Amino acid sequence: MTDQTKPNAVMRSKACIGGRSAILVLTAAFAAAAFATFAATALAQDDSRVKAGLEAWKTAGCADCHGSFADGDKARDEAPTGANLRKTRLDAAALTQVIRCGRPMADMPKFDEDAYTKRSCYGQPLGPVPDTLYPTPRALSPGEIEAVVAYLQARIIGHGKVTPEECAAYYGDVADRFCGPDQ
Repeated sequence: MTDQTKPNAVMRSKACIGGRSAILVLTAAFAAAAFATFAATALAQDDSRVKAGLEAWKTAGCADCHGSFADGDKARDEAPTGANLRKTRLDAAALTQVIRCGRPMADMPKFDEDAYTKRSCYGQPLGPVPDTLYPTPRALSPGEIEAVVAYLQARIIGHGKVTPEECAAYYGDVADRFCGPDQ
């Protein structure tokens, strides 16, 4: 190789390295954009599930026993007192099972219509529904149960005392009737 061909080889080598760098930068930028889009979509889906869980919570009678904010301050005096879920240590699987299957002899109804008869509960074989379960106000679909669990994990468990913002989010358009300083 002569001295004249060396600069061309070096230039080609630098161009190749520069091209690879540009490709790596473009690939990284594309991956970051794809991740951001995925994350935004996932957050929107999670927010949608949390909102669906709140609606199921409100319409299935959960607040009757646990209170509107799941703090054990029940909404109906004649209902049993539910656990303060703001302080629970149950994980998603345990929450799902308790909501699905209820708690026999503990005043917790089962919200899965097929619990015990078509879907096993607490590791027991299929069989009759225990007659020691509190009556269910309204059955929930498996998707609604998952949404309630998502709501509890996102907005209730570990959140301590109810804030004015939580109150407003729960009551929406009528929050001023329930969330003022006098309430």
